[in-house]
Amino acid sequence: MSQPEIVRDAAATLYNAWMAGTRLSALPDAMRPATEEEGFAVQQAIAARSGSRRFGWKIAATSLAGQKHIGVSGPLVGSILESRVIPSGSPVPLAGMIMGVAEAEFAFRFGRPLLPRAKPYSVPEVLDAVASLHPAIEIPDSRYSDFVTAGAPQLVADNACACWFTLGPATAIDWRKLDLSTHAVTATVGGKVAGTGTGANVLGDPRVALAWLVNRLSGLGVAVCENEVVTTGTCVVPVDIKPGDSLVVDFGVIGTHEARFTA
Repeated sequence: MSQPEIVRDAAATLYNAWMAGTRLSALPDAMRPATEEEGFAVQQAIAARSGSRRFGWKIAATSLAGQKHIGVSGPLVGSILESRVIPSGSPVPLAGMIMGVAEAEFAFRFGRPLLPRAKPYSVPEVLDAVASLHPAIEIPDSRYSDFVTAGAPQLVADNACACWFTLGPATAIDWRKLDLSTHAVTATVGGKVAGTGTGANVLGDPRVALAWLVNRLSGLGVAVCENEVVTTGTCVVPVDIKPGDSLVVDFGVIGTHEARFTA
């Protein structure tokens, strides 16, 4: 499916389903990506078709449980479009969504770009380019009716199940002195604890996940740009949500963030 017109057709099919709130069983055979690289080409064509600027990037399936759940062998890269970012304090619409979950995530905003290169970036090199750390909430969804059997190439094409995203305020503390792998996070819905976890649930450490994302994009010939945000995957088992719920993610000294959900 390397021909540009097939990539565009696949992107149009997924994007139109996204906007209409409809579901596909799978992409048609003629436009179905066979590799994650082909899926990424479709993903980028969706971004172009949307007309939206890229806000940043997401990582899906950063835990073994998450990988097993959707039948993939490793994490997946997805794009966050500016048009899919909900301002802090504004309600998040759930109409037409099938997953019905929200995720508590460490998110990093870059202060300078990291360009593609042959040599992998180390974790310290990546962190040196980061300007701020934020608590964040991702609300994923899929354009496939059975996303657990779609496979990695189709899931990457589908923006790695990106849907809505909301970013909390930058932490005011010196987060670089913290061990994010052991840092505790609590999610509450309606004042009741819905889940707890630590940064270790994100590829062992959110900083390691961040470097993975930078190097994955570098291998695809793509830079992480200044001011882009990378959200590193859920550190709490995804929390079930429904219209009317209010989710608070508490990252302790890093800060808290809240999302309200509507129909």
